[in-house]
Order: sequence, then structure tokens, then C-alpha cells
Amino acid sequence: MPVTKSAQKAMRGSARKRAVNLVTIKKYKDAVKAVRKAVSTGKLDEAKKLLSSAYKQMDKAVKKNVVHKNKASRLKSRLSRATKVAK
Repeated sequence: MPVTKSAQKAMRGSARKRAVNLVTIKKYKDAVKAVRKAVSTGKLDEAKKLLSSAYKQMDKAVKKNVVHKNKASRLKSRLSRATKVAK
């Protein structure tokens, strides 16, 4: 546990930020999982519809500095390739 007052305050702040970040992470991961599930079951038209929402969630995570922009770019590339190749 933190000893100084400033460390205690920093811990409270980081706990609040962590809660917000976890929500953002969960949203983009769920969106990615939905696209991957649609691709694996062969529902390509549904996967393409879900792809835009996954892009949106990843862009929001990057904007909030929760995910690095290169990671989001990599995920986007892999998802779009998966929706095109799985014909």
C-alpha cells in the first residue's frame, strides 16, 4: 500500500483510469471476436457488416491511448484479409 498522500491519490486515480480502460478494451475485443466468429462460421456478409463496428472500436481505443496504433492497424489488416480470403 502507498505511504504518502500523493501516492494514495495516484493509486485512486489509476484505479479509476483502469476501470475506464478495461471497458474500452472489452468493447474492441468483443467486436473482433464477433467478426472472427462470423468468418469461422462462414457468414461473410455478416462479418463484413461487423467489420466496420470493429474498426470503430479499435479506433476509439487508439484515440484513448489504450491500444497502440500499430496493434490496431495489424488487427484491422488481419480481419479484413480474413473476410476476403474465407470465400
